[in-house]
Amino acid sequence: MGYWNSRGLRGDDLEEQINRTNELYREKRLAVVQKVPTPIKPIRIDSESRTITLAYFEQKSTVDYIGVVQGVAICFDAKETTKNFLPMSNIHDHQVEFMKEFNRQGGIAFLIVHFKKYNEYYFLPIEVLNELYEAAQSGGRKSIPYEQFDKKYQIFIERGIYLHYLKALENYMRMKQAES
Repeated sequence: MGYWNSRGLRGDDLEEQINRTNELYREKRLAVVQKVPTPIKPIRIDSESRTITLAYFEQKSTVDYIGVVQGVAICFDAKETTKNFLPMSNIHDHQVEFMKEFNRQGGIAFLIVHFKKYNEYYFLPIEVLNELYEAAQSGGRKSIPYEQFDKKYQIFIERGIYLHYLKALENYMRMKQAES
């Protein structure tokens, strides 16, 4: 079980950017994408501030976000790293399995990865993630180097705050259509 304490959870900045972006997408009627809440069980609550100071996750989370974009079902997880690689330890078996199942049902599953060191964001399709994840499980590299992220799937910040991932998603969908 994962634990949460008063230091909070990692990735909050990235999730806040994605949340703001999703609000904008919804306002513009481009997409309806919501944060999937992770159920927690409070253990200790500060009675003065009425805040949770210690809790544990009641169950494993699947992905961070799920929704629909112009009739296409999507799900994705947000990952951040301060290094020049994304450690595979940041990606969990149950997340990869859920995304693969989602993909088999006709949805599009992916990661949004933020390299804090470069202040760059990338769309990583489940097919690529799964290939690298399986290689790591079989004794291969235990991380995905920054250089391995495809520049055509780079996600840019617009107007200083919005993480416009729909452009990368559109590029991906065009590539998939060209392959068929």
